[in-house]
Amino acid sequence: MQVQTVENCDDAAIYFPLMNGRYEVKPGMLPFGSDLGNSRADKQVFQIDNNYHNYRETKLLARRERLGKYYQTCKYSKAVAGAIARLIIQRLVQEHPQHFEWQQTANTRKLHSYLTQETLYLNSDWELLQVSTPNSSVFPNYASTFDALATQIQEDLTVICRRADGSNWLSAVHLCYPNHWSAEEKIGRDFAAIHAPVAGMEKINRRSDAIINTMITRKPTVRFAWGLSTDTCLNHHPEPPPHISPNQWQGRAFDLQSPKLYLRIERQVIWGLPEWETALFTIRTYFRDCSLIKQDSVLCSKLYNALESMTVESLVYKGLIESRDSILQWLISNS
Repeated sequence: MQVQTVENCDDAAIYFPLMNGRYEVKPGMLPFGSDLGNSRADKQVFQIDNNYHNYRETKLLARRERLGKYYQTCKYSKAVAGAIARLIIQRLVQEHPQHFEWQQTANTRKLHSYLTQETLYLNSDWELLQVSTPNSSVFPNYASTFDALATQIQEDLTVICRRADGSNWLSAVHLCYPNHWSAEEKIGRDFAAIHAPVAGMEKINRRSDAIINTMITRKPTVRFAWGLSTDTCLNHHPEPPPHISPNQWQGRAFDLQSPKLYLRIERQVIWGLPEWETALFTIRTYFRDCSLIKQDSVLCSKLYNALESMTVESLVYKGLIESRDSILQWLISNS
């Protein structure tokens, strides 16, 4: 399996979620569609840019390696799966009519992507019947509508469900751009268990029921998470693919003599479907070259201060315990 990286892209949305100069672990939910400087893109659940084919290739490589490593479901009911599929398709067609075409008759439902030239045929329950494609680059065949739709977009997808007794669980996850966490490890777990390894999450986890209620019942929101990486590989699963060494794969080995550093940013959209006691959670990953951030005194200062504010536990969790001081030194150097 080759290592797929993300190249520079002139039309990608730009975010910098550490303008307060502190590293914080908090919900940080903003109303979906808030103007964050990217005009129309900020109003889209699914953002498509000129890097689309790099993102798509990463998903194809991951699926080819082992689908179950990146795609899992647990008690993902037909009704919920249908509601999630309908939501995704509605947003794709509404947000990107130039890329997606939807046709529905009494007997057929089909979504065509002009980006992949694939046509997905669905039944009345939104289940995948067949796929028409001009090439055979997709292997293995799509396992479901959720799998097929996830492979058309530049976001990873997760679905949270809630039972009548208030308990919750991760019922579906399509995670080809993992940032050092595993779909197989998290599937079926509740919000608190999923986030237990995150340093500084203790207070939030004690309010997990209220947060899940907000995700499901309130209007859609957007939030951001960030970390640092020494490459622009989208896929940083904890387990390297065969024939790739862990050191090459981890993307966290900063070298002061040959510095390469990127701000890895996640834009996360939360869209609740209260009728189905569920919420769709999308994760879109971006990279910003820290050598360019260094050239902006304000942004560089914010990044420096945020790194300096991190606790030891957060540094360990983010894989920065050994490199933080070198990174700080580099940020204020002239090189």
